Amino acid sequence: MAETDKPLLIKRYASRRLYNTETSDYVTLEDIAGFIRAGREVQIVDLKSGDDLTRQYLLQIVAEHESKGESVLPINVLTDLVRSYTTEVQSVVPQFLAMSFEMFRNGQSKMMENFTALPNPMAGVPGFEDLVKQQEAFMKTLMSGMPSVPGWGGSGPAREDADGEPTSAEDLAQIKKQLAELQKKLSKL
Repeated sequence: MAETDKPLLIKRYASRRLYNTETSDYVTLEDIAGFIRAGREVQIVDLKSGDDLTRQYLLQIVAEHESKGESVLPINVLTDLVRSYTTEVQSVVPQFLAMSFEMFRNGQSKMMENFTALPNPMAGVPGFEDLVKQQEAFMKTLMSGMPSVPGWGGSGPAREDADGEPTSAEDLAQIKKQLAELQKKLSKL
């Protein structure tokens, strides 16, 4: 079994300093958060008692990020979590949260597969078609308030450039081409 398959063992000394047993150096909570973001499992134990402190430190990392404005947990979710500690639902909440995050991870994996497998990777993302329709409606609304351009439909006056000179048909064709390229790039995103 490879080293990275095992949880990274962090020992907490009596001084409350955290010691990485693999690299033989002290680490901070932010270092531990970085290990986790990189996909590494961690286990934090008290050196003297051997107690597992992982949950306590992970909650502390979450609380610090939430207090810095890096909010992931909406107020209603936090409220429901507090309520779950005082109700009979308490036994169901951990399994529900674990299953929810597992579904989230699977969804992320499938989305990444779509990025590499499909001609338009976003086409496989649920709701993508609705997003495209919203984008089209937005562009239509945005363009409806502007004077129309010959060749683009409508009957308004031709546009003028920054100098107040009327733009030529060639300039308009170039602008139209650039807009089409931008729309393609947006749809790829």
